[in-house]
Amino acid sequence: MHVAVIPGDGTGPEVTAEAMKALGAVVERFDLDIDLEYYDIGGERYKRTGEVLPDAIVEEIGRADAVFLGAIGHPDVKPGILERGIILRLRREFDQYINLRPVKLYPGVETPIKGKGPEDIDFVVVRENTEGLYAGAGGFSAKGTEREVAVETSINTRHAVERCVRYAFELSETRPEKHVTFCGKTNVLVHSHDLWYRVFSEVAAEYPGVAADYANVDALCLWLVDAPERFDVIVTENMFGDIITDLGAVLQGGLGIAAGANLNPEGISMFEPIGGSAPKYTGTGKINPLAAIVAAAFLLQHTGHPEAGAALEAAVVEVAGSLDSMRAGRMGASTSEVGDRVVAAVSAAGPQ
Repeated sequence: MHVAVIPGDGTGPEVTAEAMKALGAVVERFDLDIDLEYYDIGGERYKRTGEVLPDAIVEEIGRADAVFLGAIGHPDVKPGILERGIILRLRREFDQYINLRPVKLYPGVETPIKGKGPEDIDFVVVRENTEGLYAGAGGFSAKGTEREVAVETSINTRHAVERCVRYAFELSETRPEKHVTFCGKTNVLVHSHDLWYRVFSEVAAEYPGVAADYANVDALCLWLVDAPERFDVIVTENMFGDIITDLGAVLQGGLGIAAGANLNPEGISMFEPIGGSAPKYTGTGKINPLAAIVAAAFLLQHTGHPEAGAALEAAVVEVAGSLDSMRAGRMGASTSEVGDRVVAAVSAAGPQ
């Protein structure tokens, strides 16, 4: 298997190094054949060359089996240039139409929600990943004047909505609860979310063994904090998914443990920790690499190596329960020491 690795900006290279170190331990334990190719893409390259993501590199990445992304975002680069030019472009180029965010509280990890434990916080957000407000449709009129108008248009096609909703139901069929919730705002977004709700209802009828319900996004945010146990699989549009998954990250202990996947089930997928580049922690050894290591576990699970992925995630669970906190600088260990503990946990389990 050939994996394109983009360490990225800020602390991205640091957490990527630990994730690849942990991946190496799993490769050795399971006798896998995985080749890594690193790409210099991010803020420093942009500052140096003016290039964001050259077409030639996109073509090279297109020959890989999967992509690992450390983090993108540089304090010296205007917001939107790197994010749209790298992250959103890769999602669109490779039609990574599902953003998958498991929200799972591991044993021994603290959640800020009083009285809730691992049995209560275990759900998955399926976010449409190529359309909505992130499609890039819109523009300015009379920019910079007192009559300036800015327009951002949400694009929602039946094709994209249906494949996202169908993925959510098929995923739910593999889970014990078998329950899908559509998160929307049908009382205000009366065009786009009417489409979503109709498609959701039509697809739900094809899965009689899966319970289906609806929640307004504002109510869902309240319930995620008050009663997270009521959710199994949540399916939603791009912007709402972006927001509620950060809330989910807090529920599971913080960005230090939260990872996700940008999936094309029929093509190339990209795996990443969901936290940003955290430039203020660059070079301090304080950043938590567990989210990046979980992302590496997801990579294995979704590319034909489920046992190896499960073993790496099990090692993360063991180490996470031993740390003081998931937050940067409060772990009770350095970035590299946390990575070393995961490697030790993988190796201690012995060869397969």
